[in-house]
Amino acid sequence: MERTFEATIEKRDKWYIGWVDAVPGAFSQGRTIKEVQENLKEAVQLILESQQELRAKGIAGKILKRKIQVQV
Repeated sequence: MERTFEATIEKRDKWYIGWVDAVPGAFSQGRTIKEVQENLKEAVQLILESQQELRAKGIAGKILKRKIQVQV
């Protein structure tokens, strides 16, 4: 199965950094836009595979989300 995700890519100095909002933890960098896109594809793929494995083991359902307050 193939899915499409929107990536945000930003140039910072000599590097491009990128992330996928729909996949928490999917961040990467590269010297070119093409490189950061390829790195993001790999990051998203690995995260989604890990999530599938956790669900198969029944672990994913035991995760809690809580709001925390941080003073800045």
